[in-house]
Amino acid sequence: MTITGSDATSPKLPAIHDPAAPPRSERRPPTRPRGTFASLGVRNYRLFFGGQIISNIGTWMQRIAQDWLVFELSGYNPVALGVAVALQFTPTLLLSLWAGVLADRVDKRTLLMTIQTGVALQALALGSLVLSGTAQLWQVYALAVVLGTLSALEVPARQAFVSEMVGRDQVANAVALNSSIFNLARIVGPAIAGFVIVLVGTGWLFVANAVSTVAVIAGLALMNPAELFRVPAVARARGQLRESLRYVRGRPDLLTVLVLVFFVSTFGITFFTSLAIVSANVFGTEADGYGLLSTLLAVGTFTGALAAARRGSRGGASLRVLLVSAAALGVIELIGAFMPTYLTFGLALVPLGFATMTFLNTANALVQTTVSPQMRGRVMGLYVLVLMGGNPLGGPMTGWLAESLGGRSPFYVGGAVALLAALVCAYVANRARQQNAGGHPLPAI
Repeated sequence: MTITGSDATSPKLPAIHDPAAPPRSERRPPTRPRGTFASLGVRNYRLFFGGQIISNIGTWMQRIAQDWLVFELSGYNPVALGVAVALQFTPTLLLSLWAGVLADRVDKRTLLMTIQTGVALQALALGSLVLSGTAQLWQVYALAVVLGTLSALEVPARQAFVSEMVGRDQVANAVALNSSIFNLARIVGPAIAGFVIVLVGTGWLFVANAVSTVAVIAGLALMNPAELFRVPAVARARGQLRESLRYVRGRPDLLTVLVLVFFVSTFGITFFTSLAIVSANVFGTEADGYGLLSTLLAVGTFTGALAAARRGSRGGASLRVLLVSAAALGVIELIGAFMPTYLTFGLALVPLGFATMTFLNTANALVQTTVSPQMRGRVMGLYVLVLMGGNPLGGPMTGWLAESLGGRSPFYVGGAVALLAALVCAYVANRARQQNAGGHPLPAI
C-alpha cells in the first residue's frame, strides 16, 4: 500500500497484497494517465460509460417508482417496503457465488448483453401492469424477484469486466467513475421520478427504464473485443467455488475488507430504503419530497465518487481510507438521525453520501486490484454477496425498526453498528500490523 501526503508519517496498516499476483518485473510499466477522468482514454470504457449514464438514470427512476408503488399498494406500510427489498436482494444471497464462477468461465461481454435484455423485459412487464391498472402487490413482489435474480448474475460479471476494459493500472479510477455516473444518475433519476409520479404516476417510469437499457446493450455491442484486457476463461472443473473460498480464507487482508463491508452495508447503508419511510412517516411529504431527499444524498455520493476517481488515478486504494470512511459514515448517520427538521435532515444526507461512496469505492478497488486475475470473478461474487446479501436481513429490519421505534430508528441503529464495525476492524488491523512486524502471519478474522 502506498501512502502519500500526511499519511506518510503515520503508522502503516498492513498492505493489501496478493501472493499469487505476478512479480513486479512481469507487470506493465506504470504509465498510468493522471486525472479524474483518466480511464475515459480507453475507447471500450467510453462506450460502456456512455451507456451506463443513460441506463442508470432509468434504473434510479425505476427504483423510486417501485418503492412508491409498493408503498401505495400496501397502504403506506413500511414493512411491505422492507419485504420488497428483501425479495429483490434474496437472489443475491443465493446466487452471487455461483455467478462469480460463471463470470470466470464465460465471455463477460456476451453475458452482460444477455442479462441486460432480461432487465429491459422485466421493466417493460412491470410498466405494462401499472399502465393497464392491473398491478397488484404480489405481482410487484414477483417481478422484484426476477430483477434480483438478473442483478445477482450481472453484478459480479460487470465488476470483473471493468478490469478487462481498462487494464489493472486503471481499475481504481474506472471503478470510481462507474460510481460517479451511478450517483449522478441518483441525482437526476429521483428528481425526475418524484415529479413524474405526482403528474402521471409510476407506470411510464418503468417503461422509460426499459428503453434506457438499450444504451448499455448498444455500448457493449460496439466494443472492440481485440482491445480488451481479457483473462483466459477458467475451464469448467469441480471445486472451483471451494477454491475461491480457500483463496480468500488465506488472505486476512481481504477478510478484513469483506467483514467490514458486510456489517456496514447490512446495517449502516439502509437509508436508500428508509428515506421513503422518513419522507412519508416522519416529515409527511409526498413523492417529490422523497425524491428531493434522494437527490441530496446523491449530491454527496456523486462528489464522493469524483474524489475517489481522482485518488484512483494517483495510486492504489488504502485500507486506512476504508476504515476512516466507515467510521465517518457511522458518526454522520447518527448525527443525521436526530436532525429536527426536513431541511436539516436533508442537508445531513450530503456528507453521509460522501462518506458512503468513499467507503464503497475504496472497498471495491481494494478487492479488484489485489486478487489474482483468474480468481477475480469468483472473489467479486463473494464481495457482492457480502455487500448486498445482507439486504434480505436489512430490508425487513429497517421496516420493523421504523414501525416499532419510529421512522428515524434505522438511521441511529445503522450508524451505531457502522461505527462499531469500523472500530473493531481497525483494532484487528492494528493487531495484524503488530504481529506482522514481528514476523508472524497475519491473523484471519
